[in-house]
Parts: sequence; C-alpha cells; structure tokens
Amino acid sequence: MNAITGTAHTPTSADLVPAGPDRADPAHAAASAAADLPRSIPEYLQRLRQALHGADPALVQDALYDAEEYLRAELAENPGKSEAEVIASVAGSYGAPDEVAEIYRDTEVKVQTALRPPKPAPRRSWLGRFFGVALEPRSYGALFYMLLSLATGTFYFTWVTTGLSLSLGLLILIIGVPLLILFLASVRVLALVEGRLVEVMLGERMPRRPLYTDRERPWLERIKDVFTDPRTWGTLLYQLLMLPLGTAYFTIAVTALAVSLSFVAVPLAVWFGLFDGNICLDGDCSYAGDLGVLPGVVLWPLSLLIGIVLLFATLHLARGIGYLHAQLAKALLVRWG
Repeated sequence: MNAITGTAHTPTSADLVPAGPDRADPAHAAASAAADLPRSIPEYLQRLRQALHGADPALVQDALYDAEEYLRAELAENPGKSEAEVIASVAGSYGAPDEVAEIYRDTEVKVQTALRPPKPAPRRSWLGRFFGVALEPRSYGALFYMLLSLATGTFYFTWVTTGLSLSLGLLILIIGVPLLILFLASVRVLALVEGRLVEVMLGERMPRRPLYTDRERPWLERIKDVFTDPRTWGTLLYQLLMLPLGTAYFTIAVTALAVSLSFVAVPLAVWFGLFDGNICLDGDCSYAGDLGVLPGVVLWPLSLLIGIVLLFATLHLARGIGYLHAQLAKALLVRWG
C-alpha cells in the first residue's frame, strides 16, 4: 500500500474545500483501499483471473494456484478471522489482485527472456533462412521430441487404457470408485510431466503448477470437480492420441534421417574407399554409376548435395511438427474448455 507524505504549510482558502478523490487523507485512502479488496477467496481469484485476461493460460493457472494456496494457508493459520479479514491482512505483503497480476506478467517476461536461447542474426536470403535452421536449438529439441514420442506415447496409451479398464470394470465393487479417482489424479500428474517435456523441447509455455484443490472442501465436491473439469477429459484424449502421433512422429523422423544421412554417407564412403560403389542383388553386382543416366563422377557429388538438402529439410519439418504439436498440447492440457 502506498504511503502519502507531505510537508507542513500554512492553511489557505483551498484547504477549506472538502477533499476529493485526489486530495484524500491517508486514513481515507487506506479505508478506500480496504473497501476495494475482495471479500472472499473465490472473489479474489476471480478478480486475479480478470486482471490476467489475455495472458498465457499456463501463466494464469500457475498464478491462481499460488494465490489460492497462499490464501488458504493464511486462513488456516488464522482460524478466528474471516476470509475478508485474512485478505485485508495480507494485502500489504502478497498484494491485491491487480498488483499480483502485474508482478506475474513482469516476472514471466524476465524468466522467458532469460530462458529463451539467443536468436541468430536475421537472414534475408532464402538460402540463409533455409540453412540457418541448423543454428536454432529448438530444431534439435523438436527432432529429439519426435524420436522420444514413440516411447512416451506408448506409455501414456498403455496407462490410460489399463487404468480405465480396471477402474471402470471394478466400479461394481467398492474398490472401483477410489481406484478411478486415483487413476484420474495420476493422469493429471502425467499431464504436468508432459508439459515439462513440451516446454523444454518445443519451447511452448506450459503450467508449472497443478490445479489447486482445497482440502477443506467436502471430499464429494472435490471428486465432482475432477469429473466436471474439462481438462481431465482433454488430458485423457491427449494421452490416447499420443500413441498414433508418437508412432507417426518417430517414423517420419527416422525415415527422414535415414534417407538424408544415406545420401550423405554413400559418396563419402566411396571417396574414402570404404565402399566400391557396387550394388549386389542375388549375387549380381553392378556399379551404381552404370544403373542410371549419370556417371559416377556426377552421381556421387549430386547424392551428397541431395543428402545435405534433405537433412536441413528434416530440421525444418521437425520444427513445424514441433510447433503444431505444442499447440495441440496447449489446447488439450491447458485451454480445454
């Protein structure tokens, strides 16, 4: 809260005019600020959400989690105070919703600036833009994510199908309901893990905090929130989609790398004497340069050039797939509903 200071002066006729909003005394300003504070934690969170309108949804989720956790902890430590009294008492240390929103926006800019890899110098020619992809770390992060996605996709798909089958099949028994709840909780944990992979490798801002659950609320209401939250079902859909997507990503990455590196490696192997250029099928060997219209002296340099172009095209393809997948992850794990 801002303190208002001044200097002693001789009263004038202007001092006899009743103070307006801009001439309020400190006590009146403090009272106005206190009256403007939210009266409950849900109202505080709603105003914080409004103040963060237009910000990244992942940032909004983190800010709401931190704010609710802090306010609930203060309320638990002061059982004799109401929510309005607790909010008023921590307004000076934690801040009003507008102040907290501004702090989060400023901090996000600083953190993203510090974590973002340095951008290479802008290239105007199309050749510079095409080959400059090799200097961008996100290209290799996206390529590695494509190779890793087969393993993660298989695990997610197996976990979801097994968990759903067991929990739904056991619903007729008492153990089925808690098993289903534990399964959905584990899905949310896996969503945070996947979010970290997406943020680190693909560069898309993802939540770093889970969805807050007030432990003081009745457990039936908390269970209802899990089932009614669209992000629960968005996460399940995402993890089911990861198997076909992961298979496709892995296949594309391996095929593109194998073809491009083969075009590069064969000419080098010929020039270094590691390969004689003969292709043998069923014992019948023929020199590769005699199989087409191009002689070997032209074929091998052309093969090397094609391999290099395909290798850089693979990096561009990986970046494009990484961007599209990051948007899918953001839509289903964060923005869903």
